[in-house]
Amino acid sequence: MAKRRHPTSLRTSSEDIAVSRKAPDTPQTRSAAYRLAFADDEFMTSEDTRGVRFQLEYLKTEFRLREHGINSTVVLFGGARIPEPGKPAWAAKNEIQKKNLEAASRYYEEARRFAQLASQIAASMDFKEYVVVTGGGPGVMEAGNRGAADVGAPSIGLNIVLPHEQAPNLYVTPDLSFNFHYFATRKIHFLMRAKAVAVFPGGFGTLDEFFETLTLIQTGRMDKVPVLLFGKDFWTKVINLEALAEAGTIAPTDPDLFTLVDTAEEGWDCIRKFYNLPETGEPVWVGG
Repeated sequence: MAKRRHPTSLRTSSEDIAVSRKAPDTPQTRSAAYRLAFADDEFMTSEDTRGVRFQLEYLKTEFRLREHGINSTVVLFGGARIPEPGKPAWAAKNEIQKKNLEAASRYYEEARRFAQLASQIAASMDFKEYVVVTGGGPGVMEAGNRGAADVGAPSIGLNIVLPHEQAPNLYVTPDLSFNFHYFATRKIHFLMRAKAVAVFPGGFGTLDEFFETLTLIQTGRMDKVPVLLFGKDFWTKVINLEALAEAGTIAPTDPDLFTLVDTAEEGWDCIRKFYNLPETGEPVWVGG
């Protein structure tokens, strides 16, 4: 990010950090008490400064998205374990999982095509609106960022630090590749600019993101936006919101908060009609 400095006669924090590191080596300067508070890793990662870290994690991403002029996004949620068509199911633990994950690779292709369609609209709006955002990882997330890259569009990746080693997928725009410690601040950035949410087959994380979105819309904490569930066969087997409606624990109309679709074109058409957007051209071929 380019440094922006307002005219001032006061010294900057970065200048004082540089000077403080050149201080004479004495018992006093070696003490943690002497470190500048904002340059003290031990202090900044302490339990007492957790609230400050929440704020910083929110602000860093917000500043950069504003700097790029990104006003709205199209969110893609979905499983990290779903492979690209023709690639092995690296996450499979048995033959049944291998068979099912490789069959689910069709969702990788649909996510990629869906991201192309969103990015074509984003291009017509100078990449200020309908910018693709994913969790930045593999599987469906990679497909979303890849679809944007296919048509020369930027896309956002919101990674989170996990116990196992991982890196952002190679299709995330580097200047829009973020990393989070807190799930809470990551979720804020997923939804605060969302004009649509597309949910592909996935596991606990995908279900969490789907139900978080529904809860915010249901309670009026978030404007109603198109929420698309890709994969009718998958979702009708995995969840049964009609049963919740029959039980009375949700309103009879709550299942109408989302739409089941199977293809990228079907999903994008729901968004296009919701916002009265122009039709886009055919997505590029993604077979190779």
